[in-house]
Amino acid sequence: MSALWHLNRVASFPTKFKFKGARNERVSRFLDEVYENVDNMAQFGFENDIHSILKLDMPITNAPMARWQRKASSSNTSSMSGLSPGKSANVSLSSSKTPSKTPGKSKKQTPSKMGGDRFIPIRNSKQMDVATFLLTKENEPVDTNAAVTTETQKAWSVSLNGYNVEDAKILHLGGKPLNAPEGYQNNLKVLYSQTQTPASIKKSRYISSTPDRILDAPDLRNDFYLNLLDWSSRNFLAVALHNSVYLWDAAQGDIILLMKLEREEDYICSLSWTKEGTYLAVGTSDCKVQLWDVENQKRLRSMASHTARVGSLSWNDHVLSSGSRSGHIHHHDVRVADHHISTLTAHTQEVCGLKWSPDGRYLASGGNDNLVCVWPRVHEGSASNDNQPIRCWSEHQGAVKALAWCSWQPNILASGGGTSDRHIRLWNVNSGSSISSLDTQSQISSLVFAPNYKELVSAHGYAHNNVAIWKYPSLSKVAELNGHEDRVLSLTLSPDSSTIATVAADETIRLWKSFEMDPVKKKAKERLVKSTSSVIHQSIR
Repeated sequence: MSALWHLNRVASFPTKFKFKGARNERVSRFLDEVYENVDNMAQFGFENDIHSILKLDMPITNAPMARWQRKASSSNTSSMSGLSPGKSANVSLSSSKTPSKTPGKSKKQTPSKMGGDRFIPIRNSKQMDVATFLLTKENEPVDTNAAVTTETQKAWSVSLNGYNVEDAKILHLGGKPLNAPEGYQNNLKVLYSQTQTPASIKKSRYISSTPDRILDAPDLRNDFYLNLLDWSSRNFLAVALHNSVYLWDAAQGDIILLMKLEREEDYICSLSWTKEGTYLAVGTSDCKVQLWDVENQKRLRSMASHTARVGSLSWNDHVLSSGSRSGHIHHHDVRVADHHISTLTAHTQEVCGLKWSPDGRYLASGGNDNLVCVWPRVHEGSASNDNQPIRCWSEHQGAVKALAWCSWQPNILASGGGTSDRHIRLWNVNSGSSISSLDTQSQISSLVFAPNYKELVSAHGYAHNNVAIWKYPSLSKVAELNGHEDRVLSLTLSPDSSTIATVAADETIRLWKSFEMDPVKKKAKERLVKSTSSVIHQSIR
């Protein structure tokens, strides 16, 4: 420092000072050399500073904290907060001091993280008590009289703990999801299902894209609003061809001509089997409803009450409901001579869809006025409020012919719209809400629920002219069945729910075996089915 000070002092001599003589010239050369050395030293110091800055392993004192320093600082802060107030903690939180070792060259040790890197379940004292009880119980002797008090202990355990201790596990993450209340539907995506369906068990299910059998249906009337196909519980398929009704025995393959209208200009408009499959109701264009005994091939009665053609029919025990082009729905008690017991008047145009729910509580009707109505069951000595719909939906933008009740959830109704609507809509009858909706991009002529795999099947006219299978309740497409050359007018399900029959304007009936069950489950289901005698077998007049 003293040498530099002297050099600075020499460099600061006044310029007016002048040297004389040879000695003075030597002093001038000396001063010139001093000035040059001073410049070289200054430049050398500047370069040293630049090199020290560019060295990466040197600490930068004024720079922000490194990421690992911030994490270490926050970890130290959290550890200090966990100490008791009475204890001292000598923890340095200084962030400006450079560590002695470079982070990359230190021992392999993961910097501490907030919350740790593992999931450690938190068990409350109640769970620990149950675990201790289960561990100590294994060493206790077996009580021979324990069977008597098992049910009582189970009831107390459920009441006190919310679950049966006998079924509890020492280590568990949680119980199974609770079953949803009856009628509950979630509009969100289904994330899990507690009950496995056959589709989820058997991943290798194959759905054939070709029909199992094709039947000719000449002179089939190409009318969207008619219902010309139905399959009985005794495995007889009924189809209306113009003014005649034919039966096809699915077991034997025989074809039977059941009836033919007297006048050539009249035609069949609708068909519906009774639950037992012994009687067939036939709606005609001359405003009548005929009842036929299939076994004896004999007409039992002809009921006249409508003023226009009868395009839809549906049975509920001894009550037959019929829908007409006039927009009226009539209830007929076939046990009595005065059969017409009630009239429902909510539709302003033709009633083309009519279905009773599986439990017989509700009747669903669809019309050319784009309405879907739900009616209560007719009781003996029906009151006035039975003639009013409990639900009436107008969301469809086209005629509603396709109606189907869910066989495993009787409060769920599916409806399908015509060409100007093309939507499948699911309804909750109990709450009156719309569960979901799907645009199929095609006219919907018929719907049916397939219980074997919990699916919904739809028949389509323009523009697809095919059959589609949808997963319920997500309505994701499972398969398409193509083959008909014209619009599909109607479909129906076989008694064992394994096959669907479709009839189309191309004058063919196609049978699609798309829902075959596992043989073991099929036998178990057949054992549960018991033959029951018909309520109306002895009383139709």
